Amino acid sequence: QVQLVESGGGLVQAGGSLRLSCIASGIIFRLNAMGWYRQAPGKERELVADITSGGSTNYADSVKGRFTISRGNAKSTVYLQMNALKPEDTAVYYCNAHHYWGKGTLVTVSS
Repeated sequence: QVQLVESGGGLVQAGGSLRLSCIASGIIFRLNAMGWYRQAPGKERELVADITSGGSTNYADSVKGRFTISRGNAKSTVYLQMNALKPEDTAVYYCNAHHYWGKGTLVTVSS
């Protein structure tokens, strides 16, 4: 059974930082591309960043230069370091692997 469990969300002031983590089980983690998505209230879910099994990364234009995705294959964990957070980054952040999704972690950025 595949499980993706996110953690690290919370309330932060604008300009602050958070680090999200997603622990994966039930998949051969090192062989899988992983992604972070987010969904703000009233909006569709959107890609934030993804990382291939080889470590190549891709970012949404809105987060380039502020967010960094990385992976720790030994711990079957994908990370999202979020710096210089803005109120518009407020959303539920979801971890993704193929068609599998975590339950999400809420990030709230106050102005």
